[in-house]
Amino acid sequence: MAIPDFRERLLQCLGGPWPEPCELNPVVREVLPRDGFRIESVTYEVEPGDRVPAFLLLPDSATSESPVPGICVWHQHAGQWAKGKSEPAGIGWDPMHHTGVALCREGYAVLCPDALCFEERQDPSGKLRNGEYERYEFLRYVVAGQSMAWKNILDMRRAVDYLAARPEVRADALGCYGHSMGSTFTWLVGPWEPRLKCLVGNCCLPTYAGIHREHMLHCFPNFIPGIYEYGDTFDIAALTAPRALHLNFGALDRGSPIDEVRRAMPLIARAYESIHAEQNFSYFIQEQTDHVLSAEMWDRTRGWFSKHLKV
Repeated sequence: MAIPDFRERLLQCLGGPWPEPCELNPVVREVLPRDGFRIESVTYEVEPGDRVPAFLLLPDSATSESPVPGICVWHQHAGQWAKGKSEPAGIGWDPMHHTGVALCREGYAVLCPDALCFEERQDPSGKLRNGEYERYEFLRYVVAGQSMAWKNILDMRRAVDYLAARPEVRADALGCYGHSMGSTFTWLVGPWEPRLKCLVGNCCLPTYAGIHREHMLHCFPNFIPGIYEYGDTFDIAALTAPRALHLNFGALDRGSPIDEVRRAMPLIARAYESIHAEQNFSYFIQEQTDHVLSAEMWDRTRGWFSKHLKV
């Protein structure tokens, strides 16, 4: 039900215009050699005084003379605030989600940043732990007339700034991938980052209709104050058009009620069709599958990046 001024309404509800970007002031803290690639532990400034830690995975083939496409990987939530960038970078946690490593081995430069409240971005005062700090940050932005989604999008846009600035990376061939909360990040940033030519979200597009019906306590980036008067989450995702977007779902995933998914996907498809970009949107629903990254989901993810970024 996207309306002509929905993008403007969305920006207002998120928290208003993005600030002028500050200098990134990047720092490489450590270089970790791996078989066929290296991991750089880096930080860069997203706002004055606010530095984001990230892992940059660079295949040995990536050089300034021969740059490669780049992909940002947004990590999941899972109620585990101690983990963030390390999981997709393959440094512990669940091997299912070592997706940054897998993409790097296929020839992509991959940036895995910490989201606010996760891993190295937990409460610097040490007073609040885990979900307490996330709740605090969400409320802090709300009383400032913004939202955590606004901050997450700002940080993601700065991640794209950093990845695009690396000489080993093709700034004209950038994408992003995320599972769970990372999928929410994907459809949140899509409307605001035109440099992302190819986006894939895995297992998360909860509509507000579904959240309200099921009384779901979802992660905070899903909640944008005031937006439901103008549209639902699928309307936000549709604003990525005409750029390439693929979404995976498990039919048994309670975090994205499947009846709502089946209702929403044709509406996103219609937005793409309306601007003759129907070839740039696809989705996959895997039956008898829960909140996971299955082999079939990953094959479709890899295929989408290969089609639209062309290593």
